[in-house]
Amino acid sequence: MRPLQSLTVRRILLVVNVLIAIAVIAAGGIFYWIFFRSLPQTSGTVETQVSQPVDVSRDALGVPHIKAKTLEDALYVEGYVTAEDRMWQMDTLRRFPAGELSEIIGVATLETDRESRKLRLRRLAEQIYVQLSPADKSAFAAYARGVNGYLETHHGRYSMEFRILGYDPRPWSAVDSILVGLHMFRTLTSDWKTKLIKEQMLATGEPDKVNYLFPVRSGSEIAPGADLHPGSNAWAVSGSHSASGKPLLSNDMHLEFSLPGVWYMAHLECPGMNVEGVELPGLPGIISGHNDHIAWGMTNLGFDVQDLYLEKMDLRSGRYEFAGKVEQARQEREIINVKGRAPEELQIWVTRHGPIFQQIGNRAMALQWSAADPAIFHNVFLGINRAQNWDEFKTAVSQFGGPAQNFVYADADGNIGYHAAGKLPIRRNFYGDVPVDGSTGQNEWEGYVPFEELPQAYNPANGYVVTANQNPFPADFPYHVNGTFASQHRSRQILDMLKASGNKLKPEDSLRIEKDVYSGFNRFLGHQLAAAYEKRGATSSALTTAVQMLKTWDGQMDKDRAEPFIVTLVFQYIRKAVAERAAPGGGAIYDPQISSAVVERLLRERPAGWFGDYNEMLLRCFADGMAEGQRIQGDDPTRWKWGKYMFVDGKHPIGGQIPVVGAYFNIGPVPMSGASTTVKQTSRKLIPSERMNIALGNWDDSLWSLPVGESGNVASSHYKDQWAAYYSGLAFPMQFWKVDVKSTVKFIPAK
Repeated sequence: MRPLQSLTVRRILLVVNVLIAIAVIAAGGIFYWIFFRSLPQTSGTVETQVSQPVDVSRDALGVPHIKAKTLEDALYVEGYVTAEDRMWQMDTLRRFPAGELSEIIGVATLETDRESRKLRLRRLAEQIYVQLSPADKSAFAAYARGVNGYLETHHGRYSMEFRILGYDPRPWSAVDSILVGLHMFRTLTSDWKTKLIKEQMLATGEPDKVNYLFPVRSGSEIAPGADLHPGSNAWAVSGSHSASGKPLLSNDMHLEFSLPGVWYMAHLECPGMNVEGVELPGLPGIISGHNDHIAWGMTNLGFDVQDLYLEKMDLRSGRYEFAGKVEQARQEREIINVKGRAPEELQIWVTRHGPIFQQIGNRAMALQWSAADPAIFHNVFLGINRAQNWDEFKTAVSQFGGPAQNFVYADADGNIGYHAAGKLPIRRNFYGDVPVDGSTGQNEWEGYVPFEELPQAYNPANGYVVTANQNPFPADFPYHVNGTFASQHRSRQILDMLKASGNKLKPEDSLRIEKDVYSGFNRFLGHQLAAAYEKRGATSSALTTAVQMLKTWDGQMDKDRAEPFIVTLVFQYIRKAVAERAAPGGGAIYDPQISSAVVERLLRERPAGWFGDYNEMLLRCFADGMAEGQRIQGDDPTRWKWGKYMFVDGKHPIGGQIPVVGAYFNIGPVPMSGASTTVKQTSRKLIPSERMNIALGNWDDSLWSLPVGESGNVASSHYKDQWAAYYSGLAFPMQFWKVDVKSTVKFIPAK
């Protein structure tokens, strides 16, 4: 019996092992089928619609270095390889502004689609395409052919997002690329919500105080802040301040953290153009980077390019009054396809100002937005990519329509420069000469500020150009200025650090500055709290401990420190108290980008009529903030950590939802240092979306990094291979002349 039992056990074990092997092989096959089959081809040849052979070499980061014999072939292959790595991201970047997410997601994105349809972005993209120059149409067409070359040859091998959601991407078009550009325009210029908040507070509050909370940013007044608004840093230093004797240029653009990341690294080389930097997936050309002679970077200008108009309108007939006359609004019909349910129909009235974007009861508000002017859209980046000097750079930038930007420039001949660019509306009050800064403005637009009159600088005497979203308009600027500018905390800190580093700056020094987490505002607030506590002689063990910490705190918003957590919690109560004083009931809704600068100004000036005793208000908010901190992180403030409150939690929108393995798609939650007023601008959503530090002329000494990686495919080794270095504040060589090639594939004309 024992031999028989032993034989039976062996047979059972054999069967179990075979079943396990089959399961492993099946799982591996499924994983390969879903993930690996969609990885880019990195060796051999690709027969496709190029006119002449094109070489694509990838370095250790997976960056494609594209070498072509014509511009059209370079853009074709750029579209192809970007689609290989980021096709699903590209598809969502065109669907989001077009209001077509619900078609693949369902009702969860229906409200987002409604807003996009009200903005009429697909209609605008189609109008823009019609008026594009032949050169722009040709560039968009070449890029689109490349994307479609990928799509046509990869049926059944698209990335896992398409399989999970059960659809195939439709062909790419030039209109889709324009939609991607409009998406970025929308991301960087949506100020209408703040205007509605102001109107709501004006309805119940004291006008003078409410206006104080929403200061008019005219001239060179230092009033606005940028707590959560997408911002950026960019600077250039002359050769007199660098170790090499040639200029340095840096750019880190702060945008919402996402998986995959916002930008895609690429290097394009063809006759007349040799350029490297980051592209926005879906758009041809390099957005920020350098060619073989110049370098450039950008920050968001923040100039207000939106106005809401309270139309006197009959919402049934579409008739409304303007300038004492009755006009007829145009009605447009939108159909939103929704996965899993019947389509939704949307009727939109469009007045001379724009679409009826907000409807509150019988009140109809139309949105006028510079992006809705088809004539201002131009693909200027290919012109920038080929520019060889300041004049050629300015010629290209002069055609830039928006979102309005601060362009920073440097060249290998030793020049540095700055120019604001974008179509900034000239406003005139319909009832007078002075523009109105209300939420439902009475302003009519009279064209745009001429490019030649926008703020600019070329080879400034001090050898520095610094922009961190601060107001660049001089006090005597001849046009009305309003916008969401940042306070000068970041720009001043950058300039101070550049000067303190001496005249031997290297790209590594610029990287160190990009990582800086000192907040002048929060240090100021901490000292205000400590001073108020000591003047009032307050007694509380927790407050006493916190005061001792704040008195010696150096303003570093470090993830392992408690002081950043303390001042942030207290600031929230101060902001609410200030808003409630201006407009009872407005404390919960007042949270605009400018709030930190408003609070600082109020505490520095302490005007009468707000609080009978400012110190009493500060202590009350101090106590409330400390009590909240104790509820969150325990009784002992010395054990609190900023990083437990300030963290990023990046989730892949599709893969991150998969049970068990979904965590591999995600990053976080991870504690972060920094704040809205530090050079390393950080919030729970906002981080530096790339870092670039360029050594003019000595191109291979340049440094760059992305938060995650080149690929959007979780099976790729480049899905998040840059995260560890990025999080540690490290960067990688920006290979240009000397590329350490890890793989090469040749694109050849199809037979």
